[in-house]
Amino acid sequence: MDIESIRSICQSFPGVTEDVKWGHDLVFSVGLKMFCVVGLDENPTSASFKVKEEEFEELSGLPGFKPAPYVARYKWVLIDDVTRMKRADWEFYLRQSYELVKEKLPAKIKKELDVN
Repeated sequence: MDIESIRSICQSFPGVTEDVKWGHDLVFSVGLKMFCVVGLDENPTSASFKVKEEEFEELSGLPGFKPAPYVARYKWVLIDDVTRMKRADWEFYLRQSYELVKEKLPAKIKKELDVN
């Protein structure tokens, strides 16, 4: 996996926007709420995303994973090298992260984005 592959997956979801925050992180959002952050100037490339509460401890303990700085309390994990996961796993976790964030959006924003 690489940044372009992650971008392709994230952009396939309805209502997604992307921008660069903090000068070096590519951020994917729905309704202005982040669901994936990718380090642009890191080698290897790292990324973080939201997971289900029941998955957080298990994923955080896997090799290459840890609780994501600043957002771990919201059940975000950081993978230190995006090549550690297969594309199918990325598709699963990015979709799940998107859905977890999207479901918390106010109804008005969901309607505006047409992401009910």
